[in-house]
Amino acid sequence: MPPSGTGSRGTGSGDILAPAAAPDPDLLYSDTEDALRATVRALLVDRADARTVLARAESGSPYVPGLWDALAGRIGAAGLLVPEELGGQGAGPREAAAVMEELGRAVTPVPYLTSAVVATGTLLALGDPAGPAAGLLGSLASGERVAVVVVPLSTAPGADPVADGPVSAVADAAAADILLVPRADGLYAVPAAEALITPQIPLDLTRPLATVDAGSAPGTRLADAATGRAAVRRGLLTGAGLLASEQLGLAEWCLEAAVRHTRERHQFNRPVGSFQALKHRMARLWLELVGARAAARAAADALATGAADAELTVAVAQTYCARTAVRAAEECVQLHGGIGMTWEHPAHLALKRAKSDQTALGSAGRHQDALAALVDLPAPR
Repeated sequence: MPPSGTGSRGTGSGDILAPAAAPDPDLLYSDTEDALRATVRALLVDRADARTVLARAESGSPYVPGLWDALAGRIGAAGLLVPEELGGQGAGPREAAAVMEELGRAVTPVPYLTSAVVATGTLLALGDPAGPAAGLLGSLASGERVAVVVVPLSTAPGADPVADGPVSAVADAAAADILLVPRADGLYAVPAAEALITPQIPLDLTRPLATVDAGSAPGTRLADAATGRAAVRRGLLTGAGLLASEQLGLAEWCLEAAVRHTRERHQFNRPVGSFQALKHRMARLWLELVGARAAARAAADALATGAADAELTVAVAQTYCARTAVRAAEECVQLHGGIGMTWEHPAHLALKRAKSDQTALGSAGRHQDALAALVDLPAPR
């Protein structure tokens, strides 16, 4: 027991100094993030409402004309992760997470996750401010060009993919101007026009998939094999962390839509939302959303601050948020009754995006395994 008036953290020669604890994550939204969320939401309400997204999903090309120019160019959302000296906004993952939430709420068909997050994060991780990646970052930040890393959408952050042959299930390849191709000898930037891109039929019609074969296109070498692999892993980690915010926004819309419908829908002269069984279902979903918001915000903050436990925080966020988004979408469809099963109602778009996101950038099970390894806790067999 320490002498009276002293503690175990005293400055005496016999004291043991505990290591400084990491700062607590900031889970709250700043005024800047709130303003950005409001701006993006207003744009999506005006340009990409549910009726517009549904109509585009049936057209063969889900991208709304002019939407990417407005989001990336006029609002500047595509350059949030890019430093100002490279032509970006000089913000960070927290601000990009606010954008992802709104895109998730509206199930918006834009290549934001693939280009402004994963591809941009990959190029930033190269750490080459004077090389060819710098010029490419500037064009991505302005929205002038779209880049996609040639990996399957399901690729987890810890993977080391090599795209020396055809790669299937590459998200948003149809919208890409530049393909970032991880090959055995390094990372290459290949013009999309020089590659063979074959569309596939995706579950989520708002996020197109394609098979990409860039094997015969030489491209520009951006980094050696080791640097390129590390950069792609970092880009995928950033994508997985911010994907949790998209899943959060989607789940929030699903709960709001379900509450709104059950207030308006009457049976036996009462709103169906007044029945106790439905109240309990929505209350449980609200509690899950509170946890999902904390997990998603923690992941964005860990990426923004470069926290040592960023990989662990991202794995927790993906494990939790992926399942919460699917559950919220399923409840939304069920609580809407018969109308929720129709093509005309946007609930099916939310369900398909939630199911697609559940396997994007690593499944929940894959992230659970990564989490177990990070905390040295053997997974159950």
